[in-house]
Amino acid sequence: MSTLETNSIGKYSGNNVSIDDALNLKSYDTAGRDALTSVAGDTIYNSDDNKVQVYTGSAWEDLGGLDAFAIEYLIVAGGGSGSGSNPTNNFTAGGGAGGLLTNRTGATAAGGGTLNPVLYITKSTNYTVTVGAGGAGTTGANNSSFGNYSDFAGLFSIGGGKGVFTLKGTTGGSGGGGQDPQPQTIQNQGFAGADAGSAGSATGSSGGGGGAASAGGAFSSSTGGVGGTALANDITGSSVDYSGGGGGAGATTGGAGGGASAGAGASGQNNGGSASANTGSGGGGAGNTTGSSSTGGSGGSGVVILRYATADATISVGAGLTSSSATDGSDTVVTFTAGTGTVSFS
Repeated sequence: MSTLETNSIGKYSGNNVSIDDALNLKSYDTAGRDALTSVAGDTIYNSDDNKVQVYTGSAWEDLGGLDAFAIEYLIVAGGGSGSGSNPTNNFTAGGGAGGLLTNRTGATAAGGGTLNPVLYITKSTNYTVTVGAGGAGTTGANNSSFGNYSDFAGLFSIGGGKGVFTLKGTTGGSGGGGQDPQPQTIQNQGFAGADAGSAGSATGSSGGGGGAASAGGAFSSSTGGVGGTALANDITGSSVDYSGGGGGAGATTGGAGGGASAGAGASGQNNGGSASANTGSGGGGAGNTTGSSSTGGSGGSGVVILRYATADATISVGAGLTSSSATDGSDTVVTFTAGTGTVSFS
């Protein structure tokens, strides 16, 4: 039986209960709390979480306010495809990388921007996750996202811009390469692509697509420009490169996918190299020789990664999403590699 201990009891002062000093609840760490034989209504102070908690009859819940917890994220959109070529068009620029958003502690923001702040989300709420596909041929790259407008404005990374023949590369998280200067990009998600080069014969070359860490490289004579560099992020516990721009093609050699230097097309052919899946990198531009055609490389699909303290929450993943879960120290890391659907936490 519980015992009430007090130094003194004063006379009625107009309140139902009046306490002169601060009320000090019994303090337990999480392990000690869970060892109690509790009934609904029991209230304690959790010294691990630094929160007042009440037992509902089936679980301990924080008392008052929103049941929220901090989460780190990496959201990478699909990379843009490199442009193809035909016998009369040799401006075969690399595709831009997919936009990259992160608030991972110690990480570097894309596009020379500022790292996103800590995000708190609530339990028992459905959040939509979408993993964008990479661009291929004439198909544009898709956006990736995580969010729910009932709690925050949503986080959207924009698909990478497509490299083009003779015009400005299309707008994207990172711009695709193109002939005109300054292909467009999205602020705080990536850099612009480079010029495709001047019009001319099949000896022309093209610029690289923009990457998360730098702009696409310019062509040099008959050598295509290097794709913009990727950004490393260790949200999974290991450092991985994401969102590199596709290389621009040289006169006869396709550009490499994923930000590597030009001149390394698929299987040594004129076709542009495709980027790896779930990197958000751009595809390489296609090389050209007189009288032949070749294909630009496909952009890599995006990825969404969430990281949070294992003690804070348990995730439920709905249908339509391809995901995997792992632990890194005291944190849970959930990686979404394809699809769209909802997740919730308890």
